[in-house]
Amino acid sequence: MTVGSERVDGTRQWLRGLEVFAGPLPEFDPATAPADPVRLFLSWLLEAVADGVRDPHAMTLSTVDSAGDPDARVLILKDVDASGWQFSAHAFSPKGGQLACHPRAALTFYWPQHGRQVRIRGAVTPGTAEDNAADFLGRSRTARAASLPARQSQYLTDPAERDHTLEKSLALIEAEPSLVDSAWTTYTLAPAEVEFWQAAKSRVHTRLRYERTGSGWERLQLWP
Repeated sequence: MTVGSERVDGTRQWLRGLEVFAGPLPEFDPATAPADPVRLFLSWLLEAVADGVRDPHAMTLSTVDSAGDPDARVLILKDVDASGWQFSAHAFSPKGGQLACHPRAALTFYWPQHGRQVRIRGAVTPGTAEDNAADFLGRSRTARAASLPARQSQYLTDPAERDHTLEKSLALIEAEPSLVDSAWTTYTLAPAEVEFWQAAKSRVHTRLRYERTGSGWERLQLWP
């Protein structure tokens, strides 16, 4: 491990010494889990919010690019209902391009104070023009202005150019508050699998997976 300019040995031992699952951890009995994974997810999310877990609606979106290489980033959950888990992105961003090429993805939620993790996999579909516009207009002025140039993740060589472009975009929004970026897209991940993971100090963790069937959901417990 390097701290500043100095090399520090023993990184492995240092990492192993860091405390995890400090608790107290909640109980989870798979036998009492509802038939629908959305209901269980929302109950866990509500508990995280009630206990003050930071950014409880933050999630990792994992995709693959055209070469099959994985990519991941943290986004904010926009909604969840019977159709699936919803998020938004710019169609011209790397994630937007990856979803256009391979419209499947995985989501991961982790609430460390509760030792809980939820993993979701499935197909992703874009929203309607009306849904996309409504989501875009619901964002802050600065977030909308940052989206309009459609340059997310491009190389930035001059911060002054970025600031000037942002000022121009803000002026456009000020002049036309209903202006919508047509490339802004809402996406819905329709889950094929949803796994709920409850940590235990003993490391005998509890895992419950919902797998979609033709008639609904099958609940299966997994080995730790």
